[in-house]
Amino acid sequence: MSLLSLRDSPAPAVAVELAANRVSAASLEWRGGQPVVAAHAAEPLSPGALTPTLTSVNTHDRPAVVSALASVLERVGRPRRVGLIVPDVVAKVSLVRFERVPAKAQELDQLVRWQVRKSAPFAIEEAQVTYVPGLRTDEGQEFVVSLARRSVIEEYEGLCAEVGAHAGLVDLSTFNVINAVLAGAAPPAADADWLLVNVAADYTSIALLRGPSLIFFRNRGADTEGTLADLVHQTANYYEDRLKGAGFARVILAGAGAAPIEHAPEIEEARRSLEDRLRTPVEPVDPRAAAALTDRITAAPALLDALTPLVGLLLRDREKMPA
Repeated sequence: MSLLSLRDSPAPAVAVELAANRVSAASLEWRGGQPVVAAHAAEPLSPGALTPTLTSVNTHDRPAVVSALASVLERVGRPRRVGLIVPDVVAKVSLVRFERVPAKAQELDQLVRWQVRKSAPFAIEEAQVTYVPGLRTDEGQEFVVSLARRSVIEEYEGLCAEVGAHAGLVDLSTFNVINAVLAGAAPPAADADWLLVNVAADYTSIALLRGPSLIFFRNRGADTEGTLADLVHQTANYYEDRLKGAGFARVILAGAGAAPIEHAPEIEEARRSLEDRLRTPVEPVDPRAAAALTDRITAAPALLDALTPLVGLLLRDREKMPA
């Protein structure tokens, strides 16, 4: 199993996402050397059937989740192996920096686990810890570290197994929105800073990147005190004061089209706050920059938002895809 990484494992044939409000899946095919979404499907989940959380059981109506998962996988070809996208809130994402990186992988693994165990909300022995190299600076090498409770990840894998699919890769939703942007026709330049705000039904994640490298990640639950605009303001302050940022080349808002209607006013307020504060237009996310849609697929905003993390996972290893 490969857990929670940015463009660090081979892409599967089908991607499936388990979110609090829906189950969705998609597959790609190649036409003239270009990726095209070949099939997609989605099924809504009733409130409370799946409640993503870091430390406890997530599935509260297993038959309903399994039924929705079986339905979407049936409609994308009944794959035996899938890449599984899980909500950001099932993992704790940290950035750690080391002045010197051990030459041996085992020593680096021990160093990373020692570094994150202090902030882990459960015993490190119960954790699945993975990491990928991040930004390299004069101060050392950063790593993006993802920590999840092993039992929670096994719970999500077990849902796939129950419908006959092996989840060979498990990854976070926002990481794969990032992958979709990086796989697009015009990805951000290597030295360009850009901001992604990813809105889900039950949380919002903010990611700051320098080219392909994550330099800041924060997650806010829907029931957290304060507004999305507050989170945007705090993040902009951190970027300017702590990261000495010179400005964003791009600002991208994902998930707004698929968000519950009651969240629309808060999302619109955050969008205006971003544009006013950063003096940069806010772009909607668009997976068509990375993979085309067939003529029969209507590109509604909600569908584009739902497809983005799926496309991102399927194209995470794009440079190895057929030309």
